[in-house]
Amino acid sequence: FAGGCGLMAIRLPALDDQQLAAFVDGFELFALGYSWGGYESLILPTDPRPLRSASPWTQPGQLIRLHIGLEAVEDLLEDLAAGFQRLRLVL
Repeated sequence: FAGGCGLMAIRLPALDDQQLAAFVDGFELFALGYSWGGYESLILPTDPRPLRSASPWTQPGQLIRLHIGLEAVEDLLEDLAAGFQRLRLVL
């Protein structure tokens, strides 16, 4: 990934509330919230369906919005890996 900013999204399989909570709750570096240009790393589960006006959102699964902050890349990757491990335990 080159030439972009630190804002991106990933699409996970469809998750129920318990599975989504297992993934999101417990991050040490990623906080829940929207980015307003800050330096901190943020994560936010989102549903773009009600927000789309030009074309409908038809992709299956759970959309996760990530804003990558100024923390060390290795630390962020470790935090994300722990989140995916929590999710695997409840799937």
